[in-house]
Amino acid sequence: MADCATRTRAWIEGDPDSRTRAELSALLDAHEMDALADRMDGMLEFGTAGLRGAVEAGSNRMNRATVILATAGLAEHFITITDPEDRFVVIGRDARPSSQTFMDDALGVLTAAGFRVAYFTDPTPTPLVAYAGLSLGACASIVITASHNPPADNGYKVYGASGIQIVSPTDAEIAERIEAVGPANEVPRVLDPYAHPDVQRIGPDLFEGYLRSVASVLPTVTGDRGISIVYTAMHGVGGRSVTEALRRFGFKRVHPVARQFTPDGTFPTLSFPNPEEPGALDLAHELALAIDADLVLANDPDADRLAVSVPVPGDLWTPLSGNQIGCLLAEFLLKHGEGGDRTVVNSVVSTPMLGSIAESHGVTWRQSLTGFKWIWNAALDLEDEGYGSPVLGFEEALGYSVGASVRDKDGISAAVAFALLAAEAASEGETVLDRLGDLYRAYGIWVSTQVSIRRDGPDGADEIAAALTRLRGEPPTSIAGTPVEGVTDYLVGADDRPRYLGATNLIQLDLGEAGRVLARPSGTEPKLKVYVDLTASFPDNGDWPGTERALSERAVVVGESLAAWLEEAMAST
Repeated sequence: MADCATRTRAWIEGDPDSRTRAELSALLDAHEMDALADRMDGMLEFGTAGLRGAVEAGSNRMNRATVILATAGLAEHFITITDPEDRFVVIGRDARPSSQTFMDDALGVLTAAGFRVAYFTDPTPTPLVAYAGLSLGACASIVITASHNPPADNGYKVYGASGIQIVSPTDAEIAERIEAVGPANEVPRVLDPYAHPDVQRIGPDLFEGYLRSVASVLPTVTGDRGISIVYTAMHGVGGRSVTEALRRFGFKRVHPVARQFTPDGTFPTLSFPNPEEPGALDLAHELALAIDADLVLANDPDADRLAVSVPVPGDLWTPLSGNQIGCLLAEFLLKHGEGGDRTVVNSVVSTPMLGSIAESHGVTWRQSLTGFKWIWNAALDLEDEGYGSPVLGFEEALGYSVGASVRDKDGISAAVAFALLAAEAASEGETVLDRLGDLYRAYGIWVSTQVSIRRDGPDGADEIAAALTRLRGEPPTSIAGTPVEGVTDYLVGADDRPRYLGATNLIQLDLGEAGRVLARPSGTEPKLKVYVDLTASFPDNGDWPGTERALSERAVVVGESLAAWLEEAMAST
């Protein structure tokens, strides 16, 4: 613990923030060495998602010192790979309490390092920052956001000149630069960067350009724009942008959830601001039921994800899964497009149903590693290889990229696209669920579910690794009575796969005509995740909801069966 105390004192000495200096000093004085060891256990890791963590004092937390060091390392990286005239960065932030201060520090470091910077004055959706960086020709873009993480967290996301989140080896190169930076209070900073001549404000024309770009890739449909839509921003930054985008595309009956509309990084009505969490959409569903709405749309706090709920018999509302939303959008966009020189991409843990949709429309489908950084690298590689332009990318975790306006998931354009889909269905006397039934009739019924095994504590990572090692070496011959017909280990054979489907710690168990099961460790939590995708033929009696329910129940049994097998493997280590 002596070394920890020494590291802590050195960090305090180099911390430019009196509040976090006092926070660490209080822990030292109280001899809270376990708490200090956690906070000072190395540097907060800079990876392909940038930084993300709890806002607290210490080298392993999000705070002014770690943001200053990260920005200094980032600046040094781009100085080495760009000419002076190309050193231009776009920066934006969400509405979390610490985000403005973190953006101020990042601006100060970049300006002192000789970069020109364009910034958003107000809390801004992540997709608009990504769009701005690409459209304005920035060498990098930074978003201060923790997306849908709990209120205590914040983050620092980085895009490269391509408009795509950075990938290996760029992340490692930046991390090395960060490690080489000295104490944070010695990093040069312009204290009032907003008054600097190389710093400019991004005006409203940027949003106008974004809307034009979105309009250029969306189908022109004559659907009834009079449908009633409930929208919730979940206290995030998407409210004004999404409601204005829907209005511009002709939707006049948009009803925001008032208590969740204004950006508020404390998320007062939500314990966890993630639309996938149980109860997160309760207020939206209550409003939808009260006004007899046709559709519920929801963004996560930085507006890069989209959740959709639809009415079901019995005065109830039900969320669609990410895979269902993605496949509905794919069918809608491909149906209205022309030619086979088009591509669709989803992550390898997302539904294979997209492949059948693509084949039906004569377009190219590929799967990538998890994350939009890989989905978009796949899309650009396919375009370079002559397969055509990207129509849609999606992942099962409610992320969608419509067209090429934003090279990341975008909950704004996805909301407009899904509203157009629902409007077209309404004009033809159908609902979104009718369109889902049409998909199942054409391509078979597909359902998906997830099961997670959490392993906290110092041995958790080793236990997860041991379970996956056993799954590789001695996989089960059947899962819940369904034979395992093959095993794919994505840690091997990467040389024979494209770069966007490179080596990764993922194992797929092939269940033949029944579907598949996948297992992988979480990249952000001490969890082992199990993904199940099962399929069945459309029933002769037309009762697809009944077949879907039964298949979903079966998917849960399959997922829990493999999870129990993995738990046993952990217990035997």
